[in-house]
Amino acid sequence: MSHLNMSVPARLEDDEEEKTKTPQSIPVDKHLFDARTVLITGPITQELARDVCSRLLALAQVSSDPITVIVSSPGGHVESGDMIHDTIRFIRPDVRILGMGWVASAGALIYVSVPKELRFCTPNTRFLLHQPSGGAGGMATDIEIQAREILKMRDRLNKIFADATGQPIERIEKDTDRDYWMSPEEGIEYGLVGKIVANVDDMK
Repeated sequence: MSHLNMSVPARLEDDEEEKTKTPQSIPVDKHLFDARTVLITGPITQELARDVCSRLLALAQVSSDPITVIVSSPGGHVESGDMIHDTIRFIRPDVRILGMGWVASAGALIYVSVPKELRFCTPNTRFLLHQPSGGAGGMATDIEIQAREILKMRDRLNKIFADATGQPIERIEKDTDRDYWMSPEEGIEYGLVGKIVANVDDMK
């Protein structure tokens, strides 16, 4: 689920981020904001988490009306997923999450940040749960510390998924020991998915 990279990635400053926006993307961002919809697509990184959490906090400041978050992600940095997960739970507005494409690894961590009745997915979505991985290196003592932290992270994530799905922790531990893929129907049976939707009206 994560390669534990202790370095801090560089990020664009705000004015540089504005320069990267195309004329077409600016009205799209405005329409998404007006629709109270946030997209989480691609790998989960610190830059993505910063952008997503900024949008969520801004929407929460403007209104307490519900927010829709659309997730399609292969996963990525666990702590960045934690930041989005915790922000969704922290803000006042209800958040509905729609899984599309694939909801994997740290993407699944974000997906379960809301109650099951607010978790939706489209018919072709795939879900993946597994344990975190790390790129331990350096001196033997450092490797030991990193390995210990990965095990603590694994146990914490297993508890989150057990609480979110209603599955016994022993079942989660067994399933996440290797890649555990689920279809939408299997996700409903597992307790991961609340409802499969074919169009926006199905989310009402």
